[in-house]
Amino acid sequence: MSTVNTAAMDPTKMGVGRAIAVLTSGGDAQGMNAAVRATVRVGLYTGAKVFFVHEGYQGLVDGGDNIRPATWESVSMMLQLGGTVIGSARCMDFQAREGRLKAAYNLVKLSITNLCVIGGDGSLTGANIFRTEWSDLLKELVAKGRITKEEAKNSSHLNIVGMVGSIDNDFCGTDMTIGTDSALHRIIEVVDSITTTAQSHQRAFILEVMGRHCGYLALVSALACGADWVFIPEMPPDDGWEDHLCRRLTETRNWGSRLNVIIVAEGAINKEGKPITSDHLRELVTKRLGFDTRATILGHVQRGGTPSAFDRVLGSRMGVEAVMALLEATPETPACVVSLSGNQAVRLPLMECVQVTKDVTVAMKERRFDEAVKLRGKSFENNWNTYKLLAHVRVPDTKSNINVAILNVGAPCAGMNAAVRAAVRIGIIQGHNMLAVHDGFEGLAEAKIEPITWNTVGDWTGNGGSVLGTKRVLPGKYLEEISLNIAKYNIHALVIIGGFEAFSGGLELVQGREKYEELCIPMVVIPATVSNNVPGSDFSIGADTALNTITTTCDRIKQSAAGTKRRVFIIETMGGYCGYLATMAGLSAGADAAYIYEEKFAIRDLEANVEHLVEKMKTTVKRGLILRNESCNSNYTTDFIFNLYSEEGKGVFDCRKNVLGHMQQGGTPTPFDRNFATKMGAKSVLWITEKLKGCYRHGRIFANTPDSACVLGMRKRGLMLQPLAELKEQTDFEHRIPKSQWWLKLRPIMKILAKYKINLDTSEHAPMEHVISEKPPVRL
Repeated sequence: MSTVNTAAMDPTKMGVGRAIAVLTSGGDAQGMNAAVRATVRVGLYTGAKVFFVHEGYQGLVDGGDNIRPATWESVSMMLQLGGTVIGSARCMDFQAREGRLKAAYNLVKLSITNLCVIGGDGSLTGANIFRTEWSDLLKELVAKGRITKEEAKNSSHLNIVGMVGSIDNDFCGTDMTIGTDSALHRIIEVVDSITTTAQSHQRAFILEVMGRHCGYLALVSALACGADWVFIPEMPPDDGWEDHLCRRLTETRNWGSRLNVIIVAEGAINKEGKPITSDHLRELVTKRLGFDTRATILGHVQRGGTPSAFDRVLGSRMGVEAVMALLEATPETPACVVSLSGNQAVRLPLMECVQVTKDVTVAMKERRFDEAVKLRGKSFENNWNTYKLLAHVRVPDTKSNINVAILNVGAPCAGMNAAVRAAVRIGIIQGHNMLAVHDGFEGLAEAKIEPITWNTVGDWTGNGGSVLGTKRVLPGKYLEEISLNIAKYNIHALVIIGGFEAFSGGLELVQGREKYEELCIPMVVIPATVSNNVPGSDFSIGADTALNTITTTCDRIKQSAAGTKRRVFIIETMGGYCGYLATMAGLSAGADAAYIYEEKFAIRDLEANVEHLVEKMKTTVKRGLILRNESCNSNYTTDFIFNLYSEEGKGVFDCRKNVLGHMQQGGTPTPFDRNFATKMGAKSVLWITEKLKGCYRHGRIFANTPDSACVLGMRKRGLMLQPLAELKEQTDFEHRIPKSQWWLKLRPIMKILAKYKINLDTSEHAPMEHVISEKPPVRL
């Protein structure tokens, strides 16, 4: 291999002699600061010069003080701030060629040929126009004598990478845009608050949420709060919807509900394209039904507040990927946008994404609404399908004579109740009898089993913990009693919602099939644990809520440390032997180190971390944050690390320690956990219904093949079912973790953002993918 290649492969040399400018444009979104921070720090790590462009494209046009060098310290304490610290502006000047000419001049004079734009589709389209005109703009500047031929030659090509920052999630090609998750947090906080007052007075509440012409925020918040109805631009209601809506609201009141919630997207329309507004709905419900009805327009509250843990991690990951994409780009590479699909970072051709985003608008104008939903992407379509399954349905009169039992196993976590609610309601819609098992496998052995109805689970979505009750007890020693109760209650299938105990308990039931025929029924395990350690799934219900709890606590602790100066906090997180929470909280809170079991460390590493902090105290950032997973090392305990840091840091910094404990298992579930749990609960029962069709033998259920007992998990880009027996090989049972875990590859990012000179593996960079696979048929 030639030396040139070796240098090119060394990520700390990739940016030497290059300059990167970062700007935020259009509407602000929470998490933009995380993206700016990551772009700056990874840019500096690669040896590049990095510049802030203040006030978006306006700053690019005006130049001067608006384009300033960025330093490592200048992006400190940005992570937890909403909005964009470097400012954003809607810029008319940049839309004219004259404005772009000024912008090109300002960049050439600073030798900046790499531009990272964080904004919506308008901002990114503007960036692409700028790139296509670049060589013509340079020729004009040379002709006018404003730049030399040498300067033009050195800046002959402009690389552009976009990150989508928009609370609307209206950009096709990405599952989530930066800011969407935080906006959902704001909406759900309001819905939860409104719910309590609405129940007190038996009111109907209509909430209007943002999103322009995209119904994502409305749709997901409706799923996350179990709303009675949602109005979105992509799928207008059928004619006669007014009667249907009033009937639906009356039915829920007759079933004993004390409130109604209707969510309407600001761009909602009817089939004729006329707006459906919150005022229109309030009048309708008041006049027709006489309900005490209130309308609330959430407005800019949704853009504000601190970014959620998800948006911080997303912004940070996208920032890293954007820098890599810029430095790896060639003149032939199309302008790209870095994006997220499932938990995978992907690069997509910018203009293809813009084209599909425009296609949605056209489809909606031409009233091809089914196509509009499809063009929005898989994530949007899945949400819409789940909503349709659970809303506007009538409980069937015909019964299937199938009994499905649901139980919670292991430690409680936020989102368990949402999964139970979805499973119960989908089961009832399928005509099944749903049975609730209290206190896990122990309850199944002790016959703590009772029917559970549609209304029982009505308001469970936003409840933390486990209403059914949960225990860590495994079924192995109770197999006989469990078998007897399965026969006694005529249980045909089991939905087991829980953590590692649910997984191992499911395996014990499968092993017991040899001896007890009653256990030969379909079973599905839904991973739900703060530890995120269940094999077969990249995410567990409850982990996102715990991560946000840790992140919020770390923010407060950092604030305290910033006030007192020269202070290092050591924080212990949960997770058993799984370092997911410590690692992801490290990324979202900006930790200096996160000690986990999966990445072995010794006294030398601890010493290096202390030395790193001693150096840090010489800068303007005089504070430290260290996270430690509770089981990362039996000898290097939290007390040991605290004592070591206190001793070694004497005279330079002092230490404090915090053990977060069970607060990580509590609290109301985040929008992600509510939505994820709802989808998982629904999918589990649909799978069981299909499975049962193929399991009849001599007039009864008999299922003993490996694929009749599965884990339902999120894998990379979608939900999938994997047999428990298959996953056994992929499990470290002693430490209760999967043998391979996707998030470990994010750890180098955390270290680089904390200024460690380590090697970032660029071999697994995201390839360019295409959004437009083929031309859609021409419609006549």
